[in-house]
Amino acid sequence: MPCDLHLGPERHSTVNLGSLARLALMAVPGSRGSFRNQAEEMFAQAACIVRHQATPLRPTTMMVFLRDVEDEAECRKIIRCRFGDESPVTTFVVQPPCCGAALGMELWALGGPGVKVERFGPHLVAAEADGIRWVHCGDIRGDDAADGPYSESMSGFRLMQEQLALAGVGFDQVVRTWIYLNQITAGEDGLQRYQEFNRARTDVFQGVRFGNKARAAWAPETIYPASTGIGTRGAAITMSCMALDTRRPDVFLMPLENPQQTPAYDYQANYSPLSPKFSRAMAVVQGHFVATLVSGTASIVDSKTCHPGDVVRQTEQTIENIERLIAPENFARHGMAGTGAALGDIAKLRVYVKHAEDYEKCREVCERRLPGAPAIYLHADVCRPDLLVEIEAVAFSPVAASAEPTRLNGDAATRTDRKETGLC
Repeated sequence: MPCDLHLGPERHSTVNLGSLARLALMAVPGSRGSFRNQAEEMFAQAACIVRHQATPLRPTTMMVFLRDVEDEAECRKIIRCRFGDESPVTTFVVQPPCCGAALGMELWALGGPGVKVERFGPHLVAAEADGIRWVHCGDIRGDDAADGPYSESMSGFRLMQEQLALAGVGFDQVVRTWIYLNQITAGEDGLQRYQEFNRARTDVFQGVRFGNKARAAWAPETIYPASTGIGTRGAAITMSCMALDTRRPDVFLMPLENPQQTPAYDYQANYSPLSPKFSRAMAVVQGHFVATLVSGTASIVDSKTCHPGDVVRQTEQTIENIERLIAPENFARHGMAGTGAALGDIAKLRVYVKHAEDYEKCREVCERRLPGAPAIYLHADVCRPDLLVEIEAVAFSPVAASAEPTRLNGDAATRTDRKETGLC
């Protein structure tokens, strides 16, 4: 397993991929003083952890989760003082940490021979090593003066495309997106705000051939990035994304679908007039390793919510869905025998809990099923009224030396002919 997990208040994992080292750090402050004191403590801990890694690392991207939107301006000043010109691209969302802290964070850093980090401003950074260039775009805000969530979402996607272009990257190279939507399940003109966002995403994605420069030869003709769409208390829709730029022939993308879930893009209209356009996960094969970017995952089998009202069983079901999604058997289904991951390969978790009172129950399940995995727990609404928890993850695992990906007979990954099982 290429992941070495380290425990502590600032849980983190170091991932060694050949000569490269990645760090994923999830942190909340241990104290409960003023916002400034909590923020200073948390960022000092993070800087200390980055500084004491065996391989010198450079921070590339960071999420900051706030309890109060009024603290954002002060937090930006603290980050500038702490990181200076090496400040990572930082996305701010109002999703209070469930533990009661004023803020929390998720930080990624990269290091190793020949690593090049290029910063294009506060919204964009590119990290390049071994012929692979990762472009991170963050803190994209839709126009909150726009006429409703559709127009606001469209303006956010336009800004995202403009930022990516600064690094010479096309929108078709995006492999992962995050969408933070205020009042995600609230109604507007007879539709949920999330449904209106789905309408905008469908229009933006129309005609985009995602993975055009790096998709597996046997991948479906139409693929979508992995994604999380989750609630926030901020005023404007906030977006971030990650894109891949490479010419290496041994680096390729394969979207993954869960054999016991209907693909989100095939959902019936009763869930959303225009279906959510995302893959359950995106596998990025990088030579002898694969990074599996797991989308926001919930307690859904086929297309139905399982275990309404029971956060423990929903959390169990969500983890089972992730386990099945990243398993070697599912990779083999998608033409990648000898590849895949287990729960122990997960480098980090982000757990969204709808009701604050469910936090301890949810955490107990996660820590029992995923002991040692760095995690942060956030109070945030989920895209269906009856879903109580959502989890996203990243797993790193080796590719077997004997693995030879093979083309599937037919497009098994899309499963458009699959009948619902009624397992709930």
